Amino acid sequence: MRRKVRVLVVEGSAVTRRILTAILAADREIEVAGAVAGVQDAHEVTVRLRPDVLTLDVALLSRRGLPSLERLMRASQTPVVLVSPPTRKGREMTLLALELGAAGVVRMPSRELVRRMPDVVSEMLGAVKAAARARTEPDAPTGRGAPSAASVIAVGASTGGTDAIQRFLMAMRPDAPGLVIVQHMPERFTHAFAERCNGLCPVRVREATDGDLVRPGHALIAPGNLHMRVRRDGQGYRVLLEHGPPVNGHRPSIDVLFTSTAAAVGRNAVGVILTGMGADGARGLSAMKRAGARTLAQDEASCVVFGMPREAIALGAVDHVLPLSELGRVALELCRGRLR
Repeated sequence: MRRKVRVLVVEGSAVTRRILTAILAADREIEVAGAVAGVQDAHEVTVRLRPDVLTLDVALLSRRGLPSLERLMRASQTPVVLVSPPTRKGREMTLLALELGAAGVVRMPSRELVRRMPDVVSEMLGAVKAAARARTEPDAPTGRGAPSAASVIAVGASTGGTDAIQRFLMAMRPDAPGLVIVQHMPERFTHAFAERCNGLCPVRVREATDGDLVRPGHALIAPGNLHMRVRRDGQGYRVLLEHGPPVNGHRPSIDVLFTSTAAAVGRNAVGVILTGMGADGARGLSAMKRAGARTLAQDEASCVVFGMPREAIALGAVDHVLPLSELGRVALELCRGRLR
């Protein structure tokens, strides 16, 4: 039986502390190790309790207090999941904390909290479990040889995906094919996520802008609240960003990315569906497979939520089901034509 994830709740409001503690304790895979009211308290308690993950109320942060958070993360090596309030200051502090290395963020809605509470609970549990798994390093890539310049790797993820995408990208080589990525994430957070990945991964990672070329050694992450499509441009490819209506309840949508990649890139693409709730990406991955692309899905054991990979597998859209630690290596091998 897998050991429970031990969580320390850092929350300024006593009422919210009780609510978060109850949400986390209700999950059979999580144990609440303790709850404190401030970052300074967390320093001492983390040393004593040694939690696997901290949840942190972003309202506790200030620019002057950010060095204390950075010291806490460096000293304890404990992943931090941010609980971000719907305020301008909260958004600013969230982005700064993500740049310091926070593992994930749960965004609290500005209204209709009671109606949206199931979504908040789902995001909270998924983010905590993903952060706990962030300590597992991916296997080093073993493939050699140059990939085709015409190849494109398209990746989609949702709940638990920030860690999964980071680990996938860490398995890339500096000359990897161009990557296009959709992670279900709120607007304005994708930039900080891309910056975080860029500081850790062999390829250059950034938030996409409209008209960007898809280039070897580069990964483009769709901005929050914008769909991203791949279009052929001569012998290469560009991404187009658009508002459009949500697809499968999401903008950006993985189906939008995958379907456009199928049409533009065809058999020279590799599609990868990672951890996430719901069915976004399944139909798009099926379109990629029909167009001749090779397709991969993260296996259940390494997923935080197996929903999206399960739906893609059920559609017959997946060629290989693999643990997260293998996906990057196999994607590169497929681009080099060494596997089919």
